[in-house]
Amino acid sequence: MPRGSSPKRERQYEHIKDSAEDRGESTGRAKEIAARTVNKERARSGESRTASRTSTQDMSSGKRGGQRSGKGSQGPTRDQLYEEARKRNVEGRSTMNKSQLQRALGK
Repeated sequence: MPRGSSPKRERQYEHIKDSAEDRGESTGRAKEIAARTVNKERARSGESRTASRTSTQDMSSGKRGGQRSGKGSQGPTRDQLYEEARKRNVEGRSTMNKSQLQRALGK
C-alpha cells in the first residue's frame, strides 16, 4: 500500500488479497489484484494525486467483477454436477459434459 493510505484502504486491500487467495490465486497474483483494485478505488474517490481516465470514468471494479463472474447465469460447475450425478448413480456420467449432466439431472 502507498504511504499515507487510510486504514479503510488497508482493510480493503487485506480483504481483497485474502479473498483472491481463498479462490486459489497465488500470493503474488492476489497482491496484484488487491493493489490494482484499491488503487482504482482511491483514484475514483479522489484520494490519489494522479488518475487515469479509465480509473475515474470506467465502471467501478466491484460492479465489473460482478458482471464478469457470471454468477447465477452459468449455474453449478461441471464438477459439482458430476458429484451430484455420482450420488444419484447416473449411468455414463464420466463421459458427459456439463450440458449433458444438466439434462441427466433435470436441471
